[in-house]
Amino acid sequence: MRKFRLLIITGLPGTGKTTLARELAARHGLPLLCKDTIKEPLLDMLGSHVASRELSNISFAIMFALARELLVTGESLILEGNFRAGEHEAPLLAALPASPPALTQVLCRVEESERRSRLLQRATDASRHPGHRDAQQLEPVAACDSFLELSGERVRYRVGLPLCETLF
Repeated sequence: MRKFRLLIITGLPGTGKTTLARELAARHGLPLLCKDTIKEPLLDMLGSHVASRELSNISFAIMFALARELLVTGESLILEGNFRAGEHEAPLLAALPASPPALTQVLCRVEESERRSRLLQRATDASRHPGHRDAQQLEPVAACDSFLELSGERVRYRVGLPLCETLF
């Protein structure tokens, strides 16, 4: 059986997670599951009256179920989202196959002033899904700015610096 990996890209909103994840997925030809790609259609179908946190929890549950389907085939995979340390370890571990993949976490960081500027700019971007409520995410949530308590390699990535080529 070939070796396979699970790459988890996490960090606060506005730190470049999605950009990095898409770049890595394209560069390595890997499937990418993004929390927001799941959450946005749910917002469209269910409406903005459903709590954003509730939809995030549902989106993560769907992501973990899809990840399991891919991982049991031996497929390498990238998961991207603002994972919450202390909350997402158990459901993610439950989704892993009996022979878990090699795991690498990448924690994206950017200067706080830049992150806040990005969120405020997103809030006025008509092409951005309004359900993200970017202007309401200005205050950092410590659980989203931490690695998950999982075994495996941990990489801190500061947006704007070259990415380590050894991730894959």
